[in-house]
Amino acid sequence: MKARRCAYLTMENAEGWSIDAELAFPPMMSLGWTIDPLPWRTDNVDWDRFDAVYIGTPWDYPEDPEQFVSMLESIDRSSAILVNDIALVHWTMPKTYLRDLEERGAPIVPSIWGDQCDTDSLEAAFNIFDVDRLIVKPVISTNATDTYLLDRDEILVLGARLRETFANRPHVVQPFIENIQSEGEYSLFYFNRQFSHAIQKIPKQDDFRVQEEYGAAISPVVPEAALRKTADQVMQLVDPHPVYARADFVKGPDGRFLLMELELIEPSMYLRMDTEAPWRFAEAFHDYVTNMAGGK
Repeated sequence: MKARRCAYLTMENAEGWSIDAELAFPPMMSLGWTIDPLPWRTDNVDWDRFDAVYIGTPWDYPEDPEQFVSMLESIDRSSAILVNDIALVHWTMPKTYLRDLEERGAPIVPSIWGDQCDTDSLEAAFNIFDVDRLIVKPVISTNATDTYLLDRDEILVLGARLRETFANRPHVVQPFIENIQSEGEYSLFYFNRQFSHAIQKIPKQDDFRVQEEYGAAISPVVPEAALRKTADQVMQLVDPHPVYARADFVKGPDGRFLLMELELIEPSMYLRMDTEAPWRFAEAFHDYVTNMAGGK
C-alpha cells in the first residue's frame, strides 16, 4: 500500500501550549499515512506534494488572519484535500457564525455584535441583559486573547482600554454566565458527526478562562442526556459536515445548555482524555480523504 502524505499545520513556536494532536499520528500511520509537521507560515510550499492537509495547531493565526486564509486558499486550489473544508473555515473564523446557528435554531449565549466599543454601548448591554458582568471579546480570536470580564462599576476604569482594544474591530458582548466559575464549560467532540468524547473545563479560583494554559482543571466526563441531545442537534445544523468538531457549552441560568463556541478550524481535541479518541479521529480523517480523493 502506497503511503499517503499529510501536512500537519502548526506554529513556529509551540512553547507554552498544551498540544496532544500527535496522539493521532500512530493510528494514522497504521492506516498508511506519513505525517509532516509544518509551520503554517512556511513559504513556497508545494501543496501538491501532499494528499491532505490537516489544520492542526496554528493557534497564532489571529496575528495575521488574512495571511492564514490566503495560505489555506492556496491549499484548496492544489490537489491536496484540506481538512476541514475551506467553506467551514470561511464561515467559522469570525464568531458571527454563532448568529447564523441561532437563526437555524441553536441555543447560544445571548450576544450583541458591534464594531465600536464605548461606554454608552457597554452601559446599554448591561441594561439589555440585566446583568452586572459582561464578557467582551473579538470576533476573531483564539485562547481567550483580548477577552475581558467587565463588572458594571468598571466601565469608567476599563472603558478606555476596551475602546482602544476594539477600535474598528468587530467584537461580541455577552452576559457573563456565572455558572462557568462553578460548573465550568463542557466540550463535546465529534468526528464525521459521530460523538467521540467529552470533557469538563473548570477555571481556577477567581478566574473565568477555561483554557488549561490559564490553569483550568480538565477532566473527562460523560455528558448528561440534555447536553448530548443539544450538541447532537447543533451538529446537524452544520453544512458541509466537518471531519472534526468541538462544541463548547455552558449551563445557563434557566438550566438550558447554551453554545459558546463551535470550533471547526483548529480545535484542541483533548485526545489524551479518551484512549480510543486518537483512533476515532484517524479513521474519520482517513475515510473522509479517501471519499473525497475521487473528486479532486
